[in-house]
Formats: sequence, C-alpha cells, structure tokens
Amino acid sequence: MTWFESFVLGLVQGLTEFLPISSSAHLRLTAAFADWKDPGAAFTAITQIGTEAAVIIYFRKDIARIISTWARSLFNRELRHDHDAQMGWLVIVGSIPIGVLGLVLKDAIEGPFRDLRLIATTLIVMGVVLGIADRLAARDEAGGRHRAAKQRKDLADLSVKDGLLYGVCQAMALIPGVSRSGATISGGLLMGYTRESAARYSFLLAIPAVLASGVFELKDAGEGHTAWGPTLFATVIAFVVGYAVIAWFMKFISNKSFMPFVIYRILLGIALFALVGAGVLAPHAGETAG
Repeated sequence: MTWFESFVLGLVQGLTEFLPISSSAHLRLTAAFADWKDPGAAFTAITQIGTEAAVIIYFRKDIARIISTWARSLFNRELRHDHDAQMGWLVIVGSIPIGVLGLVLKDAIEGPFRDLRLIATTLIVMGVVLGIADRLAARDEAGGRHRAAKQRKDLADLSVKDGLLYGVCQAMALIPGVSRSGATISGGLLMGYTRESAARYSFLLAIPAVLASGVFELKDAGEGHTAWGPTLFATVIAFVVGYAVIAWFMKFISNKSFMPFVIYRILLGIALFALVGAGVLAPHAGETAG
C-alpha cells in the first residue's frame, strides 16, 4: 500500500464511519474502483481505532461520567439506580452480540462477506430499512390531521432488552455494506427512540467493540499488502476527519431526515450491481491482497 492509498482510504474511513452508509463497504469499493488491492479487514479494524478516538474525545464528558459512576456503583449500592451507572452496564450488554459473532464469523468477514454483490445487496436492503425507520420517526414527531404527535423515547428510557437489541443490530454491521451506525440507528428508531438518542447510543456502543476489534487485528497490520506505516497514517487521517464528521452529523440529525442517505445507499447498490453485471467490476475485485 502506498502513502497516497493510505491517505485516500483514511479519508474515506473518516468520512463514512459515522454516516449510515457503511465505511467498510466504501473502503472496499474505493480499492475496487481504483484498481488497488483490497486493504482487508485488518486495515479497516485498525483505522476504526482512529475514528473511535474521535468519538471518545467528542463525548469525553459523557464517557468520563458514565465510567466514573459505573465504577463507583460497584461498591456503592445507592448509585446502582443512577442513569449513568446503568448506561455503563447497557453498553457492556449491548457489546456482547458483536463480540461473540465477530469471533465466530471471523473467516467469513475476511472472505465471502467482502463479495461486491453481497455489499450491493446490503446497501440496498439496509437503505430501505433505514428509510422505513426514518419515516416512522418523522410521522411520530409530526403527528397528523387526526393523530397527535407521539413522544419518542430517549436514553433515560433505555432498558436491558433494548440495549441487547441495539447490540444485535450493531452485530449486523460485521457484513460490509450494512453500516454500524445505520443498523443501530435504524434499530433505535424502530424501537421508538429519537434520532439524537439513537445516534448517541450508537456511538457509545461502538467504542468497546471497535477498540477491541482494532487491538485484536494489530497483529496482522504489518503482514501482506498492508504495512504498519501507511496503516497508522490512515488511522490519524481517519481520526481528524472523523471528529469533524461527528460534530456535523449530531447537528444534522437534530432536525433533518435520513432520506438523503437512504437514496444514496440504494443508488450506490444499484450502480454496483450494474457494474458487476456488465463485467466492469469482478465480484472479488482487488481481493488478491496478502
């Protein structure tokens, strides 16, 4: 991997990690369209450490408060009913599905799941799911002529069951094209949470899973096509760009619809099917990386 490739891929990672359009799919597609070797699952996991570092800094006050209250609640019974202490447990519970499935499906994630036809399918299907979830949220917020606006849930209403369902949604993002934020936000909206609450918990829930995945894949960073230097450079680029995207996205979702992302996902999926069908791209283009 050249330094230019690592710069571009780090930029793509930072731009797409927090948007509901799938960073892993865009890294895969960027390599395929540019006729580069697939950077691989290890590169993706490690560069995500950069974007998760951006999450930690952006939500540092929330994270510090949650960790502090949760840790103190282990010895102080009175704190166990505090929302921040409960959030600590809910993040742990929500991280279980992706941890288990990540280990079970490791070989598929690094192989068959990177087929461009599968990515095109997940882009379209999850785009439709996000569109339906967004439409239901908009209907609740706006009400109607014969229907009052419905109060949606926030993070204070988060239960163990909902936290686990969020975790299952996050685990779906092990398949490139699904999108971690897209799946968890869609799940949150379908469970009746506000856009901001769904996005906030999605970002917090991703921290343990992504950091654990990145650390687990560190041993493979210097092997084959992806060298240590370019990988670290891409991680830094992803951090800088990712922080800016978080700040923009949290403002965007406060009063905007997810429909632009829905349309983009569906059009990209259709275009990808067309390119593979026409023979312009092979289903496994670029997968000769070491």
